[in-house]
Amino acid sequence: MNPLKRLGCRRASVLGLLAATVLVTPGTATGAPDATDAPDTVRASTLGAQAAQSGRYFGTAVAAGRLGDRTYTGILDREFNSVTPENEMKWDTTEPSRGSFNFGPGDQIVNRATSHGQRMRGHTLVWHSQLPGWVSSIRDANTLRGVMNNHITTVMNHYKGRIHSWDVVNEAFADGPSGQLRSSVFRDVLGNGFLEQAFRTARTADPAAKLCYNDYNIEDWNAAKTQGVYRMVRDFKARGVPIDCVGLQAHFGAGGPPGSFQTTLSSFVALGVDVQITELDIAQASPTAYANTVKACMNVARCTGITVWGIRDSDSWRSNESPLLFDRNGSKKPAYNAALTTLGGTPATTRSPHAAALPSRYSWSSSGPLIAPKPDSTHNIAGIKDPTVVQYNGKYHVFASTASPSGYNLVYLSFSDWAQAGSATHHYLDRTAIGSGYRAAPQVFYNAPQRLWYLVYQTGNASYSTNPDISNPNGWSAPRNFYSSMPDIIRQNIGNGYWVDMWVICDSANCYLFSSDDNGHLYRSQTTAGQFPNGFTNTVIALQDSKYALFEASNVYKVQGTNQYVLLVEAIGSDGRRYFRSWTATSLAGTWTQLAASESNPFARANNVSFPAGAWTRDISHGEMIRAGYDQTLTIPSCRLQYLYQGMNPDSGGDYNLLPWRLGLLTQTNSTC
Repeated sequence: MNPLKRLGCRRASVLGLLAATVLVTPGTATGAPDATDAPDTVRASTLGAQAAQSGRYFGTAVAAGRLGDRTYTGILDREFNSVTPENEMKWDTTEPSRGSFNFGPGDQIVNRATSHGQRMRGHTLVWHSQLPGWVSSIRDANTLRGVMNNHITTVMNHYKGRIHSWDVVNEAFADGPSGQLRSSVFRDVLGNGFLEQAFRTARTADPAAKLCYNDYNIEDWNAAKTQGVYRMVRDFKARGVPIDCVGLQAHFGAGGPPGSFQTTLSSFVALGVDVQITELDIAQASPTAYANTVKACMNVARCTGITVWGIRDSDSWRSNESPLLFDRNGSKKPAYNAALTTLGGTPATTRSPHAAALPSRYSWSSSGPLIAPKPDSTHNIAGIKDPTVVQYNGKYHVFASTASPSGYNLVYLSFSDWAQAGSATHHYLDRTAIGSGYRAAPQVFYNAPQRLWYLVYQTGNASYSTNPDISNPNGWSAPRNFYSSMPDIIRQNIGNGYWVDMWVICDSANCYLFSSDDNGHLYRSQTTAGQFPNGFTNTVIALQDSKYALFEASNVYKVQGTNQYVLLVEAIGSDGRRYFRSWTATSLAGTWTQLAASESNPFARANNVSFPAGAWTRDISHGEMIRAGYDQTLTIPSCRLQYLYQGMNPDSGGDYNLLPWRLGLLTQTNSTC
């Protein structure tokens, strides 16, 4: 962020270097990804791995016909530690004609899951739907009882020792106010006792498997159907009928679970059974709704696992409602991060199922202006610029500089999707402990070892504030400095430039602080990860070029799934317009090699950006990549990149500090994965 003339007259006074490392006290703030974790808790980056930390599973329904889809199986193998077959174990598949069993499709799923260390749920043995006509037409009780018992025994024996839990009976209760069993061939011919018979037969067939009753619309404790199932389970437990678990399908509308959902789980558990969320999907996949569902399970010790009913939205039986955690391309949705963080995990540093090499050329499509200033009685904002952004807990969290006649400061806003960005509330951080005066060019990240959010920014020095809860704009600490004063090597080379745009990134051993001088130099300082935020020394020139070719606004990222880092630096082109060049390296301390680094082949410049809504800017200026995670490694996906940037009306002019910068979003259009 170039302050031009203003910085010379508004350079902040230098604060002393911190004498001690920041001390962090674990709390319960929702803005801290692991605020309730014990210090030695292992936080995983996938759903199944994190669920396993508490002895639970996080599974998905799988269709044998999709196992040839690499994107599908890539997500399946990475994310889930439990599998439920969608249709392959239902009666019309396993016994399409009497006594003739077909286990091929089911075996395909079971064998694959077993080879990948995933547990299996069996679904389902007795159900009124997807039932062959030859069963539905039976009217003799002895015949039907024998057919049912034989089916349960044969199927369970075939998979004996490989199925963790079985949905023995599925959806036996009627909707509506009766609280009674629905009409089905089993109830109509055998009476209500068919459930007990099915469970007793199942226990004999495989004594080690968990035996579950599974149903939908039994999540609301006040519903008659829920109470009917509760009475059945209570009766079974009182009389010694074998039942180990209740499966709640959890096919929710956009609002998510009912307010009594956790009460329902706890009430079933109080009868002495486990509960499982067995077929979860939520219309429109609200992050809050997913988080509330997962939280309810996590709050009940005997809620042993969660299964989502499908992987991508395109795989869902409710595909028109986009109800799952992954979109049609297999990319994680905000609901994914909400579910994972509620489990206690840290979102993975991957956004696409497959890593890919960075291309040597880029093309982009730009949104129109998404975020504009929102002046108020005390903030006469001319421009909003220098954005930094993370996705956390189902929201984008954006921090940016505000430019006004009185100088620069910082603003924070959050929203669930980009369509909401323009209406998001602006929280001005000069009203917090960050204070008034010159603060600009923020960068935000979560320091996972310290369990603390960091906001890095320039004040004339390289400064930072910390916060246990990113969603609380009033939680930021007062500014502290990384350096006691400008490092000598910068002082010796800065010339008539300005020390700007501080950027922190860490690997497993060290943290690095990059900065620019508006005079063709990129600087790098280093400290150990354990000493951070203290101890930055060994400041060197990491990259050097002419003044306008290596101007400012550096971003450095780890590329997911590779040993590669990418560096972006803003340049000023021959037409006077801002654009970005890029380099790569295999180490943060290594040598940088040009990737897309010229005006004719830039990383991002007006000549490789299309503007479907109209060319509202010819400058592609200071911004940040949309990261795959939010921690100190600053990991980005290798493809389908997005970049939040500042642009402005090409006809604007005048005082640089009063230019009408707005924020827009670039989306890569030449991705190969």
